[in-house]
Amino acid sequence: MPRDAEVATFFHHLPEGAAVGHKAIAAAHPRYGQQAIRTSLRRLTEAGHLRWVKEHITVEDNSMRWVTRTYWSQEPKSPEWWAEFVRERHGRDVTDAYQSGLARVTEPEPQEEQAAPPADEPSTAHHTLARLRTADPRMALSEAECRQLEPSAAEWLARGATPQDITRALTQGLPPTVTNPGGLARSRLETKMPPKRQAPAKARARVTRAVMICPFCEEPDTSVELVNGICTECCPPEERDGYVPDTFLARPRPAGDDTVVDVTERVVELRRAAGLPTGRGGV
Repeated sequence: MPRDAEVATFFHHLPEGAAVGHKAIAAAHPRYGQQAIRTSLRRLTEAGHLRWVKEHITVEDNSMRWVTRTYWSQEPKSPEWWAEFVRERHGRDVTDAYQSGLARVTEPEPQEEQAAPPADEPSTAHHTLARLRTADPRMALSEAECRQLEPSAAEWLARGATPQDITRALTQGLPPTVTNPGGLARSRLETKMPPKRQAPAKARARVTRAVMICPFCEEPDTSVELVNGICTECCPPEERDGYVPDTFLARPRPAGDDTVVDVTERVVELRRAAGLPTGRGGV
């Protein structure tokens, strides 16, 4: 269905860790209500694109917690494949990614490369160097000097410095006369370069238990039976295999029961009494 395809596309472009409940998706898809999104999520789950897994995470600092992850596959997977996927989650190192939300089991299709900025548009580093003349006329740099010093200024920015930090480092404590602003800027950029930022060490974290859960009631497969990722209680009765509505079931007409009316015969009688054609060759 078109709505299911649109919801599938929505999953394809969601960032890792994004919330994926039917309420969150309905908020981002004003054309559809929560019930419609819930139906699409059920169909995508039954088709093998989605599974909800609750994972118990143990961190080396002895902290523990449960996280619920929604796993999305661009290609539909069989129930057996998903069952093996959940089994393989046990013992996985998730130090860099153990937040709740969306996760992918297959790589997304490569996105088109972003267009490079126009060649004549100066970088932040170049712009910072060119504006030194505004902060202090003694540090007026030529266009050629700005291009030569741009890589050093860019390294400052990469290490966490701001343009204001660069400006202060190159203009504070200047001598009364600066005869070679380019050389002075080069020397200061090199000698005052801030240290590289060290990423804080992360405590190792592993999945110590994983169970598949129903996306709607969150009951695990250890307590309820999941059919194609959804428990039978959350699957609409009319869509269960072999289901026939109770009112469609044939029943024998009780003998002598005048309360049961043959609707077709009754309509014929009423039309005949009103002098209307009965459709049976008479009036």
